[in-house]
Amino acid sequence: MKFFSVDKAHENYAKGQYGSNFQPFGCFCAIHTDKSSPGPGKNDRAPCFKLNLTPVTGPESVNIDFFLYFCALIPVLFYTMISRRNIRVKVMQTLYALETMEQSSIKPGTATRLLNEKLDQTCQIFTYLLYSVTQVAQYAEIDAAARASKHLPSAEDLQVNTKIAGNEFLYQIINDKGFQVNLEQWKMRHLAEEELIRKMYNLLVATDTYKAYIADDQRSKAGEKEILEFIYKEILAKSELFQQHLEDTFLHWGDDADMMNILLSNYFNKPHLFNFMQLISKEKLDYAKELLLTVIDKKEYCLELIKPKLQNWDPERIAAVDMLLMEMGVCEFLYFPTIPTKVTINEYIDLAKAYSTPQSGQFINGILDNILKDLEKEQLVKKQDRPKK
Repeated sequence: MKFFSVDKAHENYAKGQYGSNFQPFGCFCAIHTDKSSPGPGKNDRAPCFKLNLTPVTGPESVNIDFFLYFCALIPVLFYTMISRRNIRVKVMQTLYALETMEQSSIKPGTATRLLNEKLDQTCQIFTYLLYSVTQVAQYAEIDAAARASKHLPSAEDLQVNTKIAGNEFLYQIINDKGFQVNLEQWKMRHLAEEELIRKMYNLLVATDTYKAYIADDQRSKAGEKEILEFIYKEILAKSELFQQHLEDTFLHWGDDADMMNILLSNYFNKPHLFNFMQLISKEKLDYAKELLLTVIDKKEYCLELIKPKLQNWDPERIAAVDMLLMEMGVCEFLYFPTIPTKVTINEYIDLAKAYSTPQSGQFINGILDNILKDLEKEQLVKKQDRPKK
C-alpha cells in the first residue's frame, strides 16, 4: 500500500478526487480493517481498509484514496503548530493596519515588523496559557502556607493536599528551556494576577476530578497530564473571568482563541513535538512574509484585475477587509504556485464570513471565481506540486 504526502493529498482534494460530499474538517469517521479481504491491488492480500464517514448528506463509503488522504492528514490535523489560516489572518490584519496608518509613518521594514508582532502574539498567548495552568497548580503550596499560618488554624487548614504542586508533567513544562526563555522575553510573569489565579484554584479544588486526583496516593503519567489538561479545558477555558482577562491582555485574543484550544490539546498529547523557540515553522514564516510583501508590491496590478469585476459596485464603498482578502486571493492565484486555486478560494470565503459582512463570503467567491477564469484563459495561473523535502 502506498502513502503519499500531505501536499499531494491536498492537491487531490482540491481537484475533487474524493467526491463532492467530502469535507475534510467537517465529518465523523471510523476506520475498519478486514485482514481477510483483498487490498486495493488485484493480488494484494494486505489488510484492506474501509473508511466510513458521515457527511452532511448522509453516510457514504469512501474509497482507498480517501483513506490515504486521511492518513496523510493525521499528523497535520493533530500535531501541527500554527495553521495557514491563522497566518492569513495575521497577514490580513497587518495589511489593514498599514492601510489605516499615515503613509509618512510607514518606513522600510514597517510591514514585516507589524507582521512579526502579530505572529509573536500567537506564541505569547500559547506560552501564557500554559503558564497560567502551572500557576493554578502551584497555587496549592501558597494556599497551604497561608492556611497553616492562620492564628488558629483548623485541622483542615493544616492538612491541605499539595500533591498537584509536585505534578511531574508540571515540572516538564516549567523546566523546558524554551518555555522559560519565552516567559522572560515577553515578561509573561508580570501578566498573571494572583487574585485571579486564586479564584481559578478555588474552582479547581471544588471539583470531583481534583478530589479524585489528590485522593490517589500514586502518580501516573496519564493522571499527571490529565489533571493539568483538566485545569485548562474545564477551569480556565470555561471561566468568563479568565476569558475576560485574556481579552484585556491580548488585543487579538478572539482571533487565536479557537486555535489555542487545539494547540493546548496537542501539547498535552505530544509535548515533545513542540519547540517553544519555533512555534511557527520557517516554511510558514516565509509564506507569511512572502504573501504580505507580494500583496503590497502587486497591489496596483491586483486592483486592475478586481475593479472590472465590481459591476454596480463602488470600489470605495466595498468593505476594506473584502478588498484586502481579494487582493490576497489574486496574489495566491498568480504568485504561489504550490497552493491549489480551490484551496485559496475556500480559505478566503471563510475569512470573509468570519471577519467581514454576512454577504462577504458569497461576494468574494463570485469575484475571485470570475478573475480566476480570466487568468486561466490567459494561461497566467501556473500551479505545481510542492518540492519534496
